[in-house]
Amino acid sequence: MFDYWKKHKFSLLFIIASILFYFSFGYDLERTDFIKLISLYIALFYFFYKIIVFEKSNFLLLLIFGITARLVFIGATPNLSQDFYRFIWDGKLILNDINPYLHTPNELISKDLFSSEVFKTLYNGMGNLSASHYSNYPPVNQLLFFLSAFFGGESLLGNIITLRLFIILADIGILYFGLKIISLLKLPKHQIFWYFLNPFIAIELTGNLHFEGVMLFFLVAALYFILKNKWILGAVLIAISISVKLLPLLLLPLFLRWFIKDSKQLKASVLKLTAFYFIVGIGILATFLPFISSELINNYSATIGLWFRKFEFNASIYYIVREIGFYTKGYNIIETAGFRMAITVLLFIISLAIFRKNNQPKTLIVSMLMAVTFYFFMSTTVHPWYIATPLILCVFTNYKYPIIWSLVVALSYYAYSQSIFKENLWIVALEYIIIYSYFLLEVFIKKPLLKHL
Repeated sequence: MFDYWKKHKFSLLFIIASILFYFSFGYDLERTDFIKLISLYIALFYFFYKIIVFEKSNFLLLLIFGITARLVFIGATPNLSQDFYRFIWDGKLILNDINPYLHTPNELISKDLFSSEVFKTLYNGMGNLSASHYSNYPPVNQLLFFLSAFFGGESLLGNIITLRLFIILADIGILYFGLKIISLLKLPKHQIFWYFLNPFIAIELTGNLHFEGVMLFFLVAALYFILKNKWILGAVLIAISISVKLLPLLLLPLFLRWFIKDSKQLKASVLKLTAFYFIVGIGILATFLPFISSELINNYSATIGLWFRKFEFNASIYYIVREIGFYTKGYNIIETAGFRMAITVLLFIISLAIFRKNNQPKTLIVSMLMAVTFYFFMSTTVHPWYIATPLILCVFTNYKYPIIWSLVVALSYYAYSQSIFKENLWIVALEYIIIYSYFLLEVFIKKPLLKHL
């Protein structure tokens, strides 16, 4: 034991410090205390980087640390996001045979069923923005909310712990399938820990109960089976992934040339591609069937449309477009700009699907990374936890800019440190100057970053 300590003492000290800092982050931090938040976050990121540099070949130690870091948060109430109140609300609606897509919390809170302290706590906690809109969480996500309500009972903490266990298990699943993909691609085994040990993942997913990790588990598992030519199972898993979070819909066009590889077998390839998309479509539809109604289609599409026409947070290119709109039109042009930028993203992804040779595993995954990167660059709203997707995809490539992105995205929390929520556009500009600089260096100038990793 003493010899092990001597050999790994710096790593073990960093691990101990990280556990203590995670505890402080989970149990002794207010979102409004930006100085403490960013200080803890930067320190945790430094420890994470050094631990991987020192122990990249020590798989067991890194695994134990990654799981322990998540378990630190097990009894913590999320302190950087209030979304979990809506998760639990939706779960309790389903438990009471109420379709969460058909009623806003504002419509229900005055009814007798919702007079209990539990519902009042959830309603007050989710905030007016969430309470005034229909649920936008897809059906598999709703199933997990239901299970948390079922197993968690009337206890808020019981519901939180149940949701957290799902997310921790999903991360372990990502580790499992991620290692299999890394093996197929003949990449260094330790690269999976850019995701698994990243404090961004521990804090935003396990700590703050965002389900990007569950969506990514199904996506990574699907990608593995597709790379192994088990595309039917891959299609089913992608459908489930989309039914947790809709983001993987963006990636579907990129499989065009994965299936259509050989012009000599064009007919068979097109049939296989068509079957793949059919299975994905049927799978998504099947998950919606328990909730299906004409009102669901109207309410859900209207709620999703708000992301492009109303909501704005931590954007980059959109904020520049918005300022140009103010200068030329005299008002916020999000209604038209958001839609046009979404069309631009779609055209970019279609061009990746047609013109890039995505018939090789590494090329396909790089195209997926570029697609989601461009999507977030063009988005009107980029919450910190969204960066989990480019982060996991970069694990399977030689690009590391999403690791830097996962660090600087914490600057967006400055907006919550004000007495009235307000972004500081200078801080937003600093965040994106760093991100775009690293992106341009890696992608266009071909200068590798974070060489130790």
